[in-house]
Amino acid sequence: MQEMRTVLVANRGEIACRVFRTCRALGLETVAVYSDADASALHVREADAAVRLPGNAAADTYLRGDLVIGAAVAAGADAVHPGYGFLSENAEFARAVLAAGLVWIGPPPSAIEAMASKTRAKKLMAEAGVPLLAPLEGEAVSPDAFPDAFPVLVKAAAGGGGRGMRVVRAPEELPGALKSARAEALAAFGDDEVFVEPYVEGGRHVEVQVLADAHGGVWTLGTRDCSLQRRHQKVIEEAPAPYLSEDARDTLTRSAAAAARAVGYVGAGTVEFLVGQDGRPYFLEMNTRLQVEHPVTECVYGVDLVALQLRIAEGLRLDDEPPRPTGHAVEARLYAEDPRRDWAPWAGEVHELSLEPGGRVRVDAGVAAGDTVTVHYDPLLAKVIAWAPTRTEATRRLTHALERARVHGPVTNRSLLVRSLRHPDFAAGRVDTTFYERHLAELTEPEDEGEALRLAALIAALADASTERGTRPVRGAGNCAPSPHRPADEEHRGIPQRIGGWRNLPSVPQT
Repeated sequence: MQEMRTVLVANRGEIACRVFRTCRALGLETVAVYSDADASALHVREADAAVRLPGNAAADTYLRGDLVIGAAVAAGADAVHPGYGFLSENAEFARAVLAAGLVWIGPPPSAIEAMASKTRAKKLMAEAGVPLLAPLEGEAVSPDAFPDAFPVLVKAAAGGGGRGMRVVRAPEELPGALKSARAEALAAFGDDEVFVEPYVEGGRHVEVQVLADAHGGVWTLGTRDCSLQRRHQKVIEEAPAPYLSEDARDTLTRSAAAAARAVGYVGAGTVEFLVGQDGRPYFLEMNTRLQVEHPVTECVYGVDLVALQLRIAEGLRLDDEPPRPTGHAVEARLYAEDPRRDWAPWAGEVHELSLEPGGRVRVDAGVAAGDTVTVHYDPLLAKVIAWAPTRTEATRRLTHALERARVHGPVTNRSLLVRSLRHPDFAAGRVDTTFYERHLAELTEPEDEGEALRLAALIAALADASTERGTRPVRGAGNCAPSPHRPADEEHRGIPQRIGGWRNLPSVPQT
């Protein structure tokens, strides 16, 4: 394997900051790419070098594999880390990185391709003995082919993030759902293939972290419950997944290892399952990358998954057994969005963002005070993660940290997060993927009549102030908060914060 010295991260925001932090701890130089909208973004300030990708839209910048590879070559990078979004699950991009003579810090392109289509992945998993929900077959997927199977779920074969997904409860609704799902899938993924499978009522979203080396070694690092979701995207996650039987846990971990071996997986990946009310797991998909919620696994297992990714890319052979888990961790995603208004994203300047790490609380931030949340990208501000010996204590620590946080600027979902963590159903483990469908109204109602009036007045005042002032320049350099949890090796106990500046390299020319 090729030794690495300089790593370009093909991503932005919190994701890039997270990878840069570990790269610095391992003595690796870092390169950022940025759009015009991100010219002063935190991830740009955190990197040793930065290359402009002209434009704003993701399709013209971060999703242009040719520009990203050109940036890596121009910056003198010898490796590319795809982060966990954008191009991270693009097999053609992985091949192009390798063809350019760069180290690809990710799974083989063949493994990405094998799991890219959910329909092909299901066939592979069936052959590997992994339990799954078999797609419903029928001529042109018509409701007449399975009249007694409803409710069903329409899913995009190349999908992710809930796009191209529809729950259909009656046969007459299926044609319209298929049409809209195909249109959404084509727009999002360039592929309009969809399929239909049984819909599991009250199912939990449980996933298994896998890690594999190039020598045949495979680790499974426990389970995560990611059932609290809005629009099929996760909001609160925890490890290990609570209230599962030992049989279910064993099935989940064995199946995840079998899935990784079936496609010759190398690197960090996530195998996702739906667990029914009867405790039976069903394979959903394999994400051939790290997940946003990977910190809860790091906290419980005492590892740095990004460090292990980097070392596996350089030829590391995993130990025969993974480290043993300890305690419980819970993560909440702090978004600039309004749950009261159908989760509408908010843009604008972040006047203050104070989320203090410490006391077994970790903060992975993508913005700092003075930064601007734009309309072009995901409005994630930060992830807040708490570890403790027990689930109850970890939840309490996380709730306390969120309550003490100072967040001024765009509307956020902080109040929803706090109320969710305190909800009796969450405390008792009575969670599934419909949690917010059932509880959103009570979780977002004002605590008193005055609160609603004060919120409306604040929103109006901020809007007027933004109009009068315009966009202010960014203040200060900002830092990603370091993880308080030990990385893979004891020699890297302290992860330093970056204080210096960065060098700005010439833009990558558009072709």
